[in-house]
Amino acid sequence: MSTAARIDLSNRAKWRLSGGDRVRYLNGQVTNDVRRATASQAVYAMVTDIKGRICGDLVIHADPDGQSLLLDAEPDLRENLGARLERYIIADDAVLEDITEDWQICHAIDTDALEGGIASTRYGQPGWDLWRPTGAALPENVSALPLLSDVEVEALRIQRGIPRYPNELNLEAFPPEAGLETHAMDFAKGCYIGQEVLSRIRTTGKMPRELVQWRASDPNTEICGGDHLFLAGENAPTKAIGVVTSVTGSPGEGGCTGLAYVKLGAAEVDSVLLVGPDMPKIDSLIQITAHCRK
Repeated sequence: MSTAARIDLSNRAKWRLSGGDRVRYLNGQVTNDVRRATASQAVYAMVTDIKGRICGDLVIHADPDGQSLLLDAEPDLRENLGARLERYIIADDAVLEDITEDWQICHAIDTDALEGGIASTRYGQPGWDLWRPTGAALPENVSALPLLSDVEVEALRIQRGIPRYPNELNLEAFPPEAGLETHAMDFAKGCYIGQEVLSRIRTTGKMPRELVQWRASDPNTEICGGDHLFLAGENAPTKAIGVVTSVTGSPGEGGCTGLAYVKLGAAEVDSVLLVGPDMPKIDSLIQITAHCRK
């Protein structure tokens, strides 16, 4: 049975970066190697502050005209991330232009390669981005695909362990905590803001937390983002070891699943944890099902 579908990403913030120094400049701002971004292959990267913490995330590809890079990010990052990217353009031959209103983006999953498509694994599986001018019709083979609702897209993201701004990606998080070492970071491309701290984390393997997936099988369990996680057991410490960041599923409908940050080394896969907004509830249990580190 085919699971091919399309996702409307037109509300995302979008920028064009042009100028002769565009690649060199952006490479000094993001965690991944921008030189690998082409007109048919997107690159995923973090923007971090000087302490290595996450300011936002970007999907980057080259415009087919060969004269610019096209960037997109979460809608809520439009103002702050745009200002952050423009702040360090000083003597560089680079111009950042907000083109959010001019373009629509459609992402297709579980399909063959699309003509004019940009390969992108936004949701942890092969997919294709299509950029079209606002108001332009999609190709028939794309418009015929089922359109996922926002609820379905969020469920897909969580089930595949994909972190998102601001739930998992924010100024309290390091990229390695969110499991982004292999597909959003390049440790050989050269310096960027925050690189020194992140290289140290890679060398030592020490970071405060790690992102995990969890499952609550009891259909009556109610869990919300921001709930704290505690070790179960009579002699377990009473101090929280983690926090829930994302939840999908509803009580009474077979339980729920989600993502959480847990103190590094505090709990392994198959660990059973208590969960609650303040103190743990003995009748509210979740089980860690996977680490999100790729």
